[in-house]
Amino acid sequence: MPRRGGSDHGSENQELVGTFETLRDEGEHFVHVKLWQKAIDSFTRAIEMNPEEKKCYVTRSKCWLQLGNAENALTDAEEALRQDKEYIPGLYQKAEAMYQLGDFETSLVFFHRGHKLRPELQEFRLGIQKAQEAINNSIGKPDSVKLTADGDLTYFYKQEEDEKAKAKKAKAKKTGGTYGKPGAKKETAKERQKPQASGDQKTIKQLLGELYGDKDFLEKLLSEDSLTSDNNPTNKDIREKIYDGLEYLHARADFWRQQKPMYARKRDKAKQRQSAKARNQDPTSYLLRCLEDIDDDQSKERYEESLQKAKKTLKTVENMNEDQLQNKAEILANIHSQIGNAYLELGKYNESLKHHEEDLKISKENDLEDARSRALDNLGRVHARKGNFDKAIEVWEEKLPMSKSPLESTWLYHEIGRCYLELQRYQDARDFGEKAIQAAKEAEDDGWQLHASVLVAQSEVKLGDLQSAAESFERSLDIAKKLNDGPAESAIKKAMEEVNSRIVQGVKEGDDKDDDDDKGSVKSDKDRKGATSQQASDNQDEEYADDFEKDQEGKGKEEGEEEGQKS
Repeated sequence: MPRRGGSDHGSENQELVGTFETLRDEGEHFVHVKLWQKAIDSFTRAIEMNPEEKKCYVTRSKCWLQLGNAENALTDAEEALRQDKEYIPGLYQKAEAMYQLGDFETSLVFFHRGHKLRPELQEFRLGIQKAQEAINNSIGKPDSVKLTADGDLTYFYKQEEDEKAKAKKAKAKKTGGTYGKPGAKKETAKERQKPQASGDQKTIKQLLGELYGDKDFLEKLLSEDSLTSDNNPTNKDIREKIYDGLEYLHARADFWRQQKPMYARKRDKAKQRQSAKARNQDPTSYLLRCLEDIDDDQSKERYEESLQKAKKTLKTVENMNEDQLQNKAEILANIHSQIGNAYLELGKYNESLKHHEEDLKISKENDLEDARSRALDNLGRVHARKGNFDKAIEVWEEKLPMSKSPLESTWLYHEIGRCYLELQRYQDARDFGEKAIQAAKEAEDDGWQLHASVLVAQSEVKLGDLQSAAESFERSLDIAKKLNDGPAESAIKKAMEEVNSRIVQGVKEGDDKDDDDDKGSVKSDKDRKGATSQQASDNQDEEYADDFEKDQEGKGKEEGEEEGQKS
């Protein structure tokens, strides 16, 4: 749970963090709305709380791929597979990361491995197809190698040597390897020309990456006099193999040139930037590029740099009039949002609130619907991070009518329900959990159905409605099995065991006692030893360990912290 104790809520450097589930669900929301860097930040904090949650690694890996960072995507996929070597999402994600890195052969291996385990999944079949096509585009299909009377017949000779005995191979070498066509012998004697690359060396080096060292080695080897001056069969065979390697590397470079890799997009973007004179002539385009630079810094977690750029840009915009900048209000609101996000990531929540509130004010005054929705979203996150759950609920409920999709509504209902759970308003938490379930069904999103169903079960446990909680956990378990979410299954089973145990204990107490207990209240052995009925009732919520939340969040909070909150 977030820390709610302490009196200095005005401090600029409060280290308040959300629960594991809150951070994970926040990250999944950002994935749904395609805010990849924000999703990565949320999943990173969630993983710090529970480093054994492999699903978070896989989802963060997907986000890295969306940002073009295949190396980090591969690292996360491999961490998920370290925890479970047959984890299907992890296998698929590693195959995708290897494909983006250009290692098509390894990518193909992992697509095949996943297909072997889950042959019914279409993504593995499509992955095998695209990886195979990429390999063919790089080195050519086997059936594309044609035997002609002119040029090189090395491939033909190699096949003959593999299929025939030594005597026949010797005979083939002696006859020059002709294919029964008169006059071909003279033409095949032509020296094979060194393969030539298309494009300048700098471009080829960027395209090939680490493989450029192999290309450089082969070309240096080919320049040695001892290899080129002597035309004996051994040297000739070595030259042929060098030519084969160079042709492969050149074909690979050509393929990546067609794929237009990340560095090329960055280069093209840089070329499109205008001169200082052009910027003055078109201030809107210039400012939009400034906003892009700020977003880029934040996506790379350079929050201090982005903050300084945003403040500088804000002053520039504030000094411009409406004639110079027609959409001034929209840009001002955007900059305040960026500054607020930077302060949020730096842990300065009061400053973050100030700028997000300014974003909201500008959007309301100028009827900017999208900006208003953005501001409410950010304000709710800041309040929830601070532990001001009442305020977070108020803000998110204002945003609810602006939801544009069932999926967005699902996330809002769930987050509001989580806040009510933190405030111990369990009936409200249950109601919003049910709303989240209905919205998730409309969105046809099983993952969110699982989260919402668990929220309902947790609320019912706190309400003392143990029978309903058991049914809700049972429903959650069915969804977890459908999603093949092992950690969730394990956590839900533990929670169900606890609930069932309390139900059985309640029946026994009903048989042994005639006194009036609170409705739905089941006390633990610890409560009954040397404690009054009222003390047991007060401690009931504190004693109950929500196993699902504990397993999902990692380490639980100390009991003394929670007692301090109640006092």
